[in-house]
Amino acid sequence: MTPRILVFAGSTRTGAYSGKTADAAMKELALQGADVTRISLADYPLPLMNQDLEREKGVPEDAVKLAHMIGAHDAVLIATPEYNASIPPLLKNTVDWVSRVKADAQGRPFRAFSGKLVALCSSSDGGYAGVRAINHLRAVLVHCQADVITPQCSVPRAQEAFDEKGDFREERLKKSMAKVCGTLIAHARLFASRATP
Repeated sequence: MTPRILVFAGSTRTGAYSGKTADAAMKELALQGADVTRISLADYPLPLMNQDLEREKGVPEDAVKLAHMIGAHDAVLIATPEYNASIPPLLKNTVDWVSRVKADAQGRPFRAFSGKLVALCSSSDGGYAGVRAINHLRAVLVHCQADVITPQCSVPRAQEAFDEKGDFREERLKKSMAKVCGTLIAHARLFASRATP
């Protein structure tokens, strides 16, 4: 079984360290045998979460697309930056809107994150490596009933962490990312085997 894994970063800034981390994860997942879909949240623009807006116009189409895309994959890997010691607004807003989608494309009851395998990575230009943001993100996703795996890859001093090919310079980070990706793939295969009658 080849796991289908969706990868995205919590920032759309040009040259974002979280984007580079997501790219490194994409490479490692593919190397370990996964079928990887790499997307940018820039392609799914969403208004600020507002229940009045939801009541008047429904959940935005791009949130519905994202939710159904998450549902179509065996697992998700998210690379988050850290803003003011927490989750960036773009990523939190995306999770909030996706969590409001209640039906799949066939109209059946559906929650994109419920039971979904998720792996987390983080990055920052300082020594904390985004660990405060990743812990907050983990709590939010667990509340959404996601199955977030324990291993995580946090990249400190990200401005120095990548070589010209986009690969990690430090062996420690390479091993950390390999562990995250290997664990995610193993869990996806295990979940798939349990689901097969």
